Amino acid sequence: MTSSKIRLTVASVIEKNKSYLMVEEIDAGNTVINQPAGHVETGEDMRQASVRETYEETGWHVKPTGFLGFSHHFVSATGVTYYRANFSAEPIRQDLKAEIDSDILRVRWLSFEEIDALQPRLRNPMVLMAIKRHRQKTIFPLELFMNPL
Repeated sequence: MTSSKIRLTVASVIEKNKSYLMVEEIDAGNTVINQPAGHVETGEDMRQASVRETYEETGWHVKPTGFLGFSHHFVSATGVTYYRANFSAEPIRQDLKAEIDSDILRVRWLSFEEIDALQPRLRNPMVLMAIKRHRQKTIFPLELFMNPL
């Protein structure tokens, strides 16, 4: 497998009032549910990427509070393996004037039960896995990362 078939992504699990910040987005022509997530850009720290992606997809400013772990997902149709760094984050404030990424259809706050019921529409299995780790309080300190924000 060549490096062009490997993608490093980040995702943020953000909880407020027993609901999670989620997005409805277009993926390969389908409408799916996901956490704010995306690719790490060249030279970017993974925590910075999670903050940037969350803002670009939702308009929310967030503060990373912990690390939920790495997950991976192989997409047989494309031959791409996604490695995902999952962060927990605290919502700080929403910028109602933010320009949201064009592939985002809607930003939603959903309860765990609502997300669980939407499993067939989740972008991939990593979405629910990250939320379950957050609910189980399987959260590691950000000091695991050697580069400060």
